[in-house]
Amino acid sequence: MKVLVTGGGGFLGQAVVRALLKKGSAVRVINRSDYPELKALGVDCCQGDLADRAVVNAATENCDAVIHVAARAGPGLYAPDFERPNVIGTRNVLDACHANGVRYLVYTSSPSVVHGGGDIEGGNESLPYPDHFHSPYPETKARAEKMVLAANGPTLKTCALRPHLIWGPGDNQLLPRLIEKNRAGRLRLPGPEKKIDTVFIDNAADAHVLALLNLIQSGSAAGQAYFISNGEPMAAGEIVSKLLQAAGETPRIRTISPRIAMAVATVVEGFWRLTRRRSDPPLSRFVVDHLSTAHWYDLSKARRHLGYQPKISIAEGLRQLASSTSLKH
Repeated sequence: MKVLVTGGGGFLGQAVVRALLKKGSAVRVINRSDYPELKALGVDCCQGDLADRAVVNAATENCDAVIHVAARAGPGLYAPDFERPNVIGTRNVLDACHANGVRYLVYTSSPSVVHGGGDIEGGNESLPYPDHFHSPYPETKARAEKMVLAANGPTLKTCALRPHLIWGPGDNQLLPRLIEKNRAGRLRLPGPEKKIDTVFIDNAADAHVLALLNLIQSGSAAGQAYFISNGEPMAAGEIVSKLLQAAGETPRIRTISPRIAMAVATVVEGFWRLTRRRSDPPLSRFVVDHLSTAHWYDLSKARRHLGYQPKISIAEGLRQLASSTSLKH
């Protein structure tokens, strides 16, 4: 079994690569940058842009399966920056799978594809896609997920995973941003706090391998989407504080009214759009909405179809994070 992992050099991508290698798979990755540490593991590395059809087609040659992790994430407002990797890139992956006879595709989606505002408490995969999104990231991820699931068929089995707020040693996105805001005294959470789901990195990677094995074996996951988390929802402030403490920081979290936060975010977004800025705004409606609402999910479907069971608890994950030096400065 030869598996292509798109975005294999990223935080989740590298964890998926390591999990596949442990299973004895031959692994190829495609990234925009070079990753010598992956080459040292015996990984076949391709370099290029997923929006380049020729590059994607070449990367999928002689592969049996693809785990499509690569994506542009974040609260940015410049839609083309998300359209190119998330939608065009996914379309190219699907076309390359068909052209090269790839039989299995696992797509990394996001719970935000069904979050249109309001609390989600114990939500399952019957939740509909909303009619409107606050930012390009969830909108483009939803379109890509729809494409992947619609492509499921006799020659290409597909499924989508929706891991929620991945964290752990080696995180280069969520935790560094929290630390930066905390140190600057700008870490504010809307109150009252609501419960949210998160997932430890190794559990998220394990879910991807389980999904691929399902497609190869029973195929019950074909055409399906699955929420993936640790199954331990916590108040937003509690989990943020625990993550900061594990990273060696003293939490300096302040509370802000959701209405005030949303009003400020609306003004900030207006200025960002007016000046056509491509950088991430310091505050956005997408972020405020996710921090001021509950969003935790029912894992029954993933447990039933994939045999998914979070092997590393939040408590154990925090211990591993605390012993890691990746975030110590």
